[in-house]
Amino acid sequence: MKKHRSSQFLAICTAAVLALSVPAWASQVSITPLDTGNTTSSQSQSGASEPSTAQNTSGQTVDISSITKPTVASQGAVLLNAADGSVLFSKNGDTTYYPASITKLMTALLVAENCNLDDTVTFSATATTNLESGAVSIGMAEGDTMTVRQCLYALLLKSANEVGNALAEHVAGSNAAFAEKMNAKAASLGCTNTHFANPHGLNDPNHYTTPHDMALIARAAFANDIVKTVASTRTYTLPATKNNPSGLTVTMGHKMLNPNDARYYQGIIGGKTGYTSKAGNTLVTVAERNGVRLVAVVMKSQSTHYTDTKALLDYGFKLAEAGALTGQSTSQNNTQVSGPASGKNASDNSSSSSNQAQETQGTTVTPAGQETAASTPVHAVSSGNNTGGPGVTKERGWVKDDTGWYYVKNNGVKASNEWITDNGEEYWIQADHYMAKGWKEIDGNWYYLCSTGSMAKNVWKTGAEGNWYYLGPDGVMLTNTMTPDGYRVGADGVWIQ
Repeated sequence: MKKHRSSQFLAICTAAVLALSVPAWASQVSITPLDTGNTTSSQSQSGASEPSTAQNTSGQTVDISSITKPTVASQGAVLLNAADGSVLFSKNGDTTYYPASITKLMTALLVAENCNLDDTVTFSATATTNLESGAVSIGMAEGDTMTVRQCLYALLLKSANEVGNALAEHVAGSNAAFAEKMNAKAASLGCTNTHFANPHGLNDPNHYTTPHDMALIARAAFANDIVKTVASTRTYTLPATKNNPSGLTVTMGHKMLNPNDARYYQGIIGGKTGYTSKAGNTLVTVAERNGVRLVAVVMKSQSTHYTDTKALLDYGFKLAEAGALTGQSTSQNNTQVSGPASGKNASDNSSSSSNQAQETQGTTVTPAGQETAASTPVHAVSSGNNTGGPGVTKERGWVKDDTGWYYVKNNGVKASNEWITDNGEEYWIQADHYMAKGWKEIDGNWYYLCSTGSMAKNVWKTGAEGNWYYLGPDGVMLTNTMTPDGYRVGADGVWIQ
């Protein structure tokens, strides 16, 4: 009897020791449905067997047995379907990490929601000096000024930390007050394990988030047209300041956005990089193909952030190709107002930009995509006859008939009276289902849709009468203001010569 009891006691002790020796994250590894019967499963990286099927929004069972779950070296990672917020992949998705400069996406979102882009930001002594040694900076000095728009480009392209401080002071009066707004916004987005202490992401023990929370923040940030435009821009020239009297050209640090880099990713919209000694490499990436937008977040990486991100996105788009994801439209519920405005027409003969404007000194932009002579959407994937009529059709993506191009979303419905984002470019689909070209008034704002259908941004365009108009970073024609390259436009948008 004593021997039996001692053996039983030994077994209990052994089990307890083994339980204590299991890594903390192992207890979180599971395969659970995201939304039963509605989406694919949320999968934590583990040795557990993977589901061979998934259900899409139509309730159809989709075979995904041939799609291998990615191997991710970063300590934390999440892949999110932006359409419905469902998690397609998670590795320690609810574990807290230091975010570093991917924090700036939240800063940019709050600024975009609370500021006029033409407002002036004045840099204080506190903003320019409240930085740790070695922090990225563009050399702003006390008393320097830039517009909110210029600050956003410096913040997201160069990751300038003093610019984060200045924007925080501009919005809330201080970093501490701005951090309160950041935390309130995070909570409103559904973040449950996030606490921000500053607007830039420099090391602070009270500044942390999780891959899943960060994906929710990125999803919201890239749903904002201003943030999306800035975070998808490759280069931007800032105005002259005390320490940069000739101005300063900043370049996007996210390598997957550069077509000349081996890490370039087809369909990328934009993202944000981050690094500190404590955070390691962090990376947020948003990409879209055929109307499906994915958000990838990797945290606490040791130089595998790009490789891991590619693996995540490849996996997500394979699920989409298999029909396992929720179809997505990036429409903003805008309403088109038909009819030309005074001095504008829908012709494709408008010049691309003013030589005079191009040659002047000042703020210039190189967007990720440029207008070409082609008349085809940059990411057209199919063609066929318009036999389906309005509503559901078997085609997916771009389709052309005798009338023009139209777009079929993943749920089989033709886009109508909405914006479609494809391969980083934005297209307006009219109420008759066809892609718009030329000048269009949408929700009270004027836009110019190039010969390819893509929205013109950061460029001069002419109307039929020969007047020049400037399209801003969000594609909206500027009025009654100064353009980034230093020209005044009137209330009707016409360049005042």
